[in-house]
Amino acid sequence: MSLHPQLFHAPAARLDRPPVLHVRFDGVSRDLPLERLDLGPGASDETVRAAVARVLELSPERLAGYVVERHATGNLTVRPEAVFG
Repeated sequence: MSLHPQLFHAPAARLDRPPVLHVRFDGVSRDLPLERLDLGPGASDETVRAAVARVLELSPERLAGYVVERHATGNLTVRPEAVFG
């Protein structure tokens, strides 16, 4: 079995794109440009969830149990908390 090293590296084009927030809500995934959310680099999880709720036209309470992940690329992910067991 031959492994291709290019499969294990992020494409350069992805690193050149402006940061996005990936959100998974109600079974649907969306990518939102971070600039559209007007979030500073030190925005708290609560502030991130509130901004996403505004864009999705939801009550902020609907995202209260969601996790905010910060990636080295500058991207964010907002997703339901994973439950195991």
